[in-house]
Amino acid sequence: MTLIYAIIDFILHIDEHLVEIIKTFEGWSYGILFLIVFVETGLVIFPFLPGDSLLFASGALATRGAFNFALLVIVFLTAAVLGDTVNYHIGKKVGTTISSRSFMGKLINQEKMAKAEGFFNKHGGKTIVIARFMPFIRTFIPFVAGASRMNYRYFLIYNVVGAVIWVGVCTTLGYFFGNIPIIKDNFSTVLLLIIFISVLPAIIGVVRGRMGK
Repeated sequence: MTLIYAIIDFILHIDEHLVEIIKTFEGWSYGILFLIVFVETGLVIFPFLPGDSLLFASGALATRGAFNFALLVIVFLTAAVLGDTVNYHIGKKVGTTISSRSFMGKLINQEKMAKAEGFFNKHGGKTIVIARFMPFIRTFIPFVAGASRMNYRYFLIYNVVGAVIWVGVCTTLGYFFGNIPIIKDNFSTVLLLIIFISVLPAIIGVVRGRMGK
């Protein structure tokens, strides 16, 4: 429970934590941001790390000169593309052999995995792009793509396109709107709204599925 509270606190006060990281690590802060995004997208057992909120908050801080915006975008793009690529290859290597009783199977949320598989089977390759904006789901989709033996060339195309759109939208919104007084003073509320909008497609999918039943 302590870990969960720490993660929630980090997400809701991510702007304050980023300022602390910058003060402590200075130029190495880019490496920390890279690592967070890479782990969230690249390791299927860490879907709870902040994604959208981290990009938005970093973009907002770039306006104040804390980050170089162009370098920030490059760091996030690289982390997102490499993360999904690693996740794909892990899925291709071990995805079809994982059982719910195995060590890996216990670490992976089987319910989220099942939803990701259903979403992937329904929407195909474009799921990789759409899932970028869906917390938790975006961590499982590359793994599912690999386990499903999706053609890597096509996966890479969707991977890059999705990363460009996701990073571009989230960091740009943060850069232009993150320091508007009403948003800056209600930063936690804005981040919650971003997270809600991100998971809205998944909520709609669940509601439609239950209505269909």
